[in-house]
Amino acid sequence: MSGGGFWKRVLGGAGNEASEAERAAPAGLQRYEIGEEIGRGAMAVVYRATDKQSGETLAIKRLALQREFASEDLAEVRQRFMREARAAGHLQHPDILRVIDAGEAEQDAFIAMELVSGEDLSHFTRAGHLLPLRETVELGIRLARALAYAHSQGVVHRDIKPANVMLDRASAAVKIMDFGIARIADGSRTRTGLVLGTPSFMSPEQLAGLKVDGRSDLYSLGALLYQLLTGQLPHQSESMAKLMYRIANEPAPDARHHRKELPESLALVLALALEKRPELRYASGEQLAQDLEAVLPQLPAEPVAEPASVQAAAQTVDPFAQTQRLNVTDPGQNP
Repeated sequence: MSGGGFWKRVLGGAGNEASEAERAAPAGLQRYEIGEEIGRGAMAVVYRATDKQSGETLAIKRLALQREFASEDLAEVRQRFMREARAAGHLQHPDILRVIDAGEAEQDAFIAMELVSGEDLSHFTRAGHLLPLRETVELGIRLARALAYAHSQGVVHRDIKPANVMLDRASAAVKIMDFGIARIADGSRTRTGLVLGTPSFMSPEQLAGLKVDGRSDLYSLGALLYQLLTGQLPHQSESMAKLMYRIANEPAPDARHHRKELPESLALVLALALEKRPELRYASGEQLAQDLEAVLPQLPAEPVAEPASVQAAAQTVDPFAQTQRLNVTDPGQNP
């Protein structure tokens, strides 16, 4: 693990030091020797830990369900959490983060995961920091096949975004993280608001609150690749309402609008992945992977440098490229 900064960024928090009381292992976590806090966010804290049985060093994410959910919803949320954690634990793929254990810790829940190295893909979404073109397409192929595997096991991620994909370029390791976590809040009322997920990467059907399948993940992967290739999101707005409207109704700009060097075939693959209607999208991750493979011979042998137009573009942080929470008590928002 390259320090604790990665987990702090993933969870969106500053990473305060945990108290001794927080670090004391409650029932359910006594199998583990809990070490230092390596990340903290609104709903979860991540610790470095050691499995006393195997001696393996791993990461434990503890989710504060009791604080986040109304008491009448807790039993249902815990059941859903365990269901999703069990499904994620059955996924055995080299490009999917391994879930080792899950359970309840007092009124909260926890997931024990392998501890990984590298940086999440959000580091490669800004001008001046984009990955080489061929490396990005090859990465897309791997992610599409990893999702195809998960979908074949009946598991949908629901929150594919750069911060949920880990890349260690030194070892060429890729890991999709947090399978099932985005579904914990589905259908439940929270005390502090509604967790929407990451709007800029959500499919139109997911934003509409409809039932989603693997094609929704493929839309999100299309949005992720679009940003990795161009340094821009397919849809952007300072208003949540306008952003949702654009995702639901407006086609994404041709990727070549942002980066002219991209081959037409690659722009067409992205457009198909970002189709509004699921039935017009790729039916499987394998189909998307095959089309990306067909693009590879059309790419230059050497990595394409970022065009000056992209490097010079003013970069602003899109407020909807991160997980958003709407406060239902805010009179300026609909309940």
